[in-house]
This record gives sequence, C-alpha cells and structure tokens, in this order.
Amino acid sequence: MPSNGILAIAIDGQGNKWIGTDGGGLAKFDGVNWTVYKTSNSKLPDDRVYAVAIDNNGNKWIGTIWGLAKFDGMNWTVYYSRNSGLPNNWIYTIAIDDSSNKWIGTNGGGLVKFDGANWTVYKISNSNLPSDSIRAIAIDDSGNKWIGTENGLAKFDGKNWTVYKTSNSELPSNRVWAIAIDGGGNKWIGTDGGLAKFDGVNWTVYNASNSRWPLYGVHAIAIDEQGNKWIGAAGGLAKFDGTNWTIYNSTNSGLPYDLVFAIAIDRQGNKWIGTWGGGLAVYREGGVIIPPVEVNEKSNEMPTKFTLYQNYPNPFNPSTTIEFDIPERTNVKLIVYDILGREVETLVDKELEPGKYKINFTATNLPSGVYFYTLRTPKFTKTNKMLLIK
Repeated sequence: MPSNGILAIAIDGQGNKWIGTDGGGLAKFDGVNWTVYKTSNSKLPDDRVYAVAIDNNGNKWIGTIWGLAKFDGMNWTVYYSRNSGLPNNWIYTIAIDDSSNKWIGTNGGGLVKFDGANWTVYKISNSNLPSDSIRAIAIDDSGNKWIGTENGLAKFDGKNWTVYKTSNSELPSNRVWAIAIDGGGNKWIGTDGGLAKFDGVNWTVYNASNSRWPLYGVHAIAIDEQGNKWIGAAGGLAKFDGTNWTIYNSTNSGLPYDLVFAIAIDRQGNKWIGTWGGGLAVYREGGVIIPPVEVNEKSNEMPTKFTLYQNYPNPFNPSTTIEFDIPERTNVKLIVYDILGREVETLVDKELEPGKYKINFTATNLPSGVYFYTLRTPKFTKTNKMLLIK
C-alpha cells in the first residue's frame, strides 16, 4: 500500500480493487500484485484521491484534490477547471447514472453533470442546492440523485429539488457524508450526528441516544446481498441487520484503525475496509474467500499454441486450479457455466500477454454438480468439464 490513509475503494468487473489514498496516489490490487499510479509515474493530477468510480466500459473516473481523471487502463484524460467546464478542482465524490452521465461533487464548486461532451453545473446561485460543498451522491432506481452536502440532503429529479435539513425533517445533522440505497429503495444517510434511514416519508434515526450505536461521524455505508448495512464511522465498523448491531473496532477485532472512510463489497462477500491511518483491511464472516487470481508463470520457453488444460483436482471441493497457455498477446475470456449453459462466473475478461496462466476457481456458494469452463480468444475456443462434489 502506498499510504495508510484510504479515502475511496471501487471494485471492477474482474475483481480488481482500485484504492484512492491520502497522498499515496491510486493503487490497483488484483489479489496478488499492487500497481501504484502517482503524479510521478502517470498523469494522475494529484496524489490525494478522494473518489473512484467505474463506468460500464471499465473506465476509472478518479477524483483528486486537483482535478478529475479518466483512466482506461492505458490512457489518461485529465479535466481541470482551466481546460473543461469543471468549476472546481477538488473532487469529493463521483456517481454514474444509467445513461453514463458522471455526477461529480466538488468542494465549493457545486454539483456537476458531465455527459462526455457537455458540463452542467448546479450551485446555490442557480439552483436549490443547499451547499456548494458536496460529500456524497447516490442514484435511485428512478434516476433521482440524492446529494449529501455540508448543509443538508437534496433530492434532484432532473428538474425539481427537494431539500431536507434538521429544520424541516428528522435528519440528525446537516453535514451529510455518505448515502446508500437498499433493495427496498430506502435511503441510508450517514451524517456527523449519526445514521438515518429515510423511506421517502418516514425517518428512523440511529445514534448513541436511541440504539447500540457507540460510533459517530458516519463516512461510509455499503449494503451486502443479504441486506445488511455495513457502516464505517469514527469509532469503528458496524454491521446492522435491521435488528441487531455488531460493532468491530481495533480492540475487539482485526480492524487496524477505528476511523473507517471507505467500504466496498466484492462478489465473494468480502468487505474491503479502508481506514484513515491503519491502511486497508478485508473481512468476511465465516472467513475471507480468496477470489480467482491469475498468475502468469512466464518462463524462458514461451507457449507456441493455445492450450486449455484439465482442471485439478477434479472432482474438487470447493477449489480447483485451471491452467491455460497463451502464445500471443490477445483478448482472453475464461468463463464457467453450469450444466444448463448458464454463466456462473467470468474468471478472466481482458487482454493478456503471452505466457502460462493459472486460475484458482472457488465454488463455495455453488451446489454439487457438473460444470464447464470455456477459454475463448479470437483464434481459439475450447471447453472442458469439471465436477464439484460437496
């Protein structure tokens, strides 16, 4: 890790973690290898990275204290106030809607919509936005933008603004730092005065005075597939299942530091927890599941043809290894299917260099049965069968 101060975490379609740090730049972690991008070795505009978002094409949108960057894995495009419609260079948060518009929250410059060509800026001076300092943005299934500011919560439907403050609602504080939306459409709002749930009509507030809530200053909220809320705050990490609270801190768990700034949940259910001062931690109840990780075993003798080997062990429970050879640089897909031909998991979907590769496939959450894995490139396709027995 290039810094122990973690400000943002995003996970791409291949399971890579993209980590924004306070002064250490942007880090990519594939489960084995770290790649660090800084101002000294890339076009990253500043080494303090407050926001990372990933669009449907896999582009990384990176908000720093000195500009916005787009990174496609090879090329950087940097937007500053001097070369774009960006009103302020300090980017706090980024959200991407279903139309691929980027909604950008700035520190003092207001809210910005960027459609790839045009910039639209919303400020106190030209809208009902309650503050020009934006800390959080979430987008619901109806396309409404929920905007957390230094002076209240705003809902924006594209035309109309609705503003919630302590003076006209049960919002526990006007300083809103985090927003997440659950499967039922409830908004979970993190403030420096506690956590609030808002269903569109009713407010439920959780703080030290009315719940088992020893934390304060909610900076991050993530919701897992079971609907549990994972809340990062000053004081530690909390899990809330709707009834019960479980509190993790540096004294009762392996959490390295009690100020949690970022949380992301991967496809295996692992929680990636970014602290400010203690670095990055990963946690999963029942044990961390190591996702499939590719290992390029380059040797002096490069492969001369495409080969997909039989997995081993086979039968397996719950993990197995898949090996394949790539003789040239090419786009590669390795996909697991069930016996009905339904896609179970994509293990690889990117361009690879020539070499010998190993993939660890873990089927903890799959039932026993026959599965197939297919290696596909523009010049080669092969499928093998494997058997999971539990």
